[in-house]
Amino acid sequence: MNEIDFSTIVPAIPYLWEGLKFSLALTVVAFVIGMVLGTALALAQHLEIPVLRQFAKGYITLMRSIPLILVLFWFFFLVPILIGFLNGSGRPVPIGATYTAFITFGMFEAAYYAEIIRVGLRSLPRGQYEAADALSIPTWKIYRFIILPQVFRAVAPIILSQTIILFQDTSLVYVLSLTDLLGAASKLGQISGRLVELYVTIAVIYLLICLAASQLVAFLKARTAIKAR
Repeated sequence: MNEIDFSTIVPAIPYLWEGLKFSLALTVVAFVIGMVLGTALALAQHLEIPVLRQFAKGYITLMRSIPLILVLFWFFFLVPILIGFLNGSGRPVPIGATYTAFITFGMFEAAYYAEIIRVGLRSLPRGQYEAADALSIPTWKIYRFIILPQVFRAVAPIILSQTIILFQDTSLVYVLSLTDLLGAASKLGQISGRLVELYVTIAVIYLLICLAASQLVAFLKARTAIKAR
């Protein structure tokens, strides 16, 4: 314990900050992609659209049944080969580790957001749908202006909880040699020999960010409960 020296963390802050920015950027982009795609998948199931419903169900089941790290490997190694086959070149078309991370995380999280939104759609009183239908409002307007806003408000705490998990999972990009917060600490630790100090520091950073987000979840749950009364 006498050899532990946290003063070495100060020079490491700029590089750790770069890693944290990447982790946050990946979280935000994956959240946006996941929410858009997840909403589409949830609606395809809820509206019982032929073919699309079965595709959405199969996609969600697949993504929720395999580890995220395996999806990263699949996308990074197999998709370039598939693209090369489809364009007739016969050669893999490199996508790059960064694009792989952003796209894969978004596609993976979409399955989880889809289930959250689907449950939210089912939780709304049937009268909401019947009242809107009685007014002869087009279906897309019903969902755009009436149904989805209520669903997003109701499931916001669960969505935010899943996003916290998403932020924690960004550390998996180390398999692609990308520099997120954990990757930055690991690289600096190997150079300086101060792995303990750096890992403790980023653990505290993860803790503070996740605690703040958890407090927001609790706040949203309280507001949702009040409105439901």
